Amino acid sequence: MEPEKKTMTSPITEPFLASNGRKPTNQTSRWSRARVIKSGRKLDRPVQEQKHHHENENIKSSVDPQPKGLIIDESLENERTEEAQVVVVRSGKEIYMVSDGSGRTAEHSVNAALGQFEHFIVDRGCPVNPRLFSGINDTERLMEIIMQAAKEDALLIYTLAEEKMAASARHACKVWGVRSIDILRPIIDAIASYLGVSPSGLPRGAPGRKFPLTEEYFKRIDAIEFTIKQDDGALPQNLHKADIVVAGVSRSGKTPLSIYLAQKGFKVANVPIVKGVDLPKSLFEIDPKKVFALTINPVMLQTIRRERAKSLGFVEDERSSYAEMLHVREELDYASKIFEQNPTWPVIEVTGKAIEEIAVIVLRLYQDRKHVSSMPRISKLY
Repeated sequence: MEPEKKTMTSPITEPFLASNGRKPTNQTSRWSRARVIKSGRKLDRPVQEQKHHHENENIKSSVDPQPKGLIIDESLENERTEEAQVVVVRSGKEIYMVSDGSGRTAEHSVNAALGQFEHFIVDRGCPVNPRLFSGINDTERLMEIIMQAAKEDALLIYTLAEEKMAASARHACKVWGVRSIDILRPIIDAIASYLGVSPSGLPRGAPGRKFPLTEEYFKRIDAIEFTIKQDDGALPQNLHKADIVVAGVSRSGKTPLSIYLAQKGFKVANVPIVKGVDLPKSLFEIDPKKVFALTINPVMLQTIRRERAKSLGFVEDERSSYAEMLHVREELDYASKIFEQNPTWPVIEVTGKAIEEIAVIVLRLYQDRKHVSSMPRISKLY
C-alpha cells in the first residue's frame, strides 16, 4: 500500500486549501500573498521558496552574447538557469552593496540616498535591508553574490576599482536580470578624462598600492589621542589646545561627534553641561570661535537617556531624575541660558541628524570663521 502523500502548506497557501482542498497554482499563490500584504498582516515566514523545474531545458537567454575578455563560470550560470523560477517572498526590499575594499563609499552613498525615502519606508511600512559585501576581489565570489541578488530580486550597488571586475558585474547583472548601478566607474572615468591619466585599477588597500606615513597621517593620530583624553570634560586646562570645543547636555552626541571630527585631523574637546555643576572657567577664556553648542529635542533626549540608563542596569528608583521629563527640560533650559550668554557660540540642533550631518555643519562653520569676521547669533539654529 502506497504511503499517503502529504501536501506541504504554509500561511500563504492555507486559505486556498481550506476553501477548495486543491493545491494552489502559482497564480493563486501570488493572489494570496497580495491579499496578505494588502491587509497589513505580516507573513509568518520571511522567506518562502518554491522551486519549479523548467519543462523545456533548451530555452536560451535572449540577452546579448558575453563580451570578449569576460569570464563567467558556466556552472554558476547553469545553476541560475535551473533556479530561474524560484519564487521568493520577503517582507522588505534588499539592497546589496559590493565592494573590493571596505565598502565605506557604497555604504555612505546608500545611507545618504535612503534618507530621501523615509516617507515611503515609514509610512508604508516597507523595510529596506542594506547588506554589505566588502573585500570582494575574485570573480567567483562576485558571481555568487549577483546570483543571490537575482534570487532575492535585490538592487545591486557596487564599487569595484578593477575594470575587469566591474565589467564582469555589469555583464552578470544583465544576464540574470539584476537591477544594478556602478557608483565608482563614472567618477573614475570623469577624473581620468580630466587629468589625462589612466586609473591604476587597484582597490584601496591592495598590496600594490603605497601609503606613505605622511604628516597628515600623524596629525590624525595626534588628534584622536588628544580627543580621547579630553572626553566628557576631562583635563579642562587643555581646552586652549583644542581646535574645536563641543558643549552640550548629557547624551546630546558630544563624544561620537568629537571622535568623528578627530578622525579628520581635528583636536576636539567636549564639555558636558549639567545643571548645578559649574562649567570650567577655561571654557570662557578660550577663543569663542572654537566653541560649538549642541541642543536636542527633549522627547528625543528623554528616550536616549532611558535607553542609556537601562543599558547601565539602573533600576527605576536609581538616578530616576536623569531621564525624567522635568529634569530633562530643566537641563536644556539651563544650557539654553548659557548659550544666550555666549552669542558667538553657534547652536546646532542635532535632533534627527546623523553624526556625519552634524560634523558637516561644524566644519562648514569652522572654515567660515577663518575667512569672515561676522559671527552667527544665538537666534540662528543649524
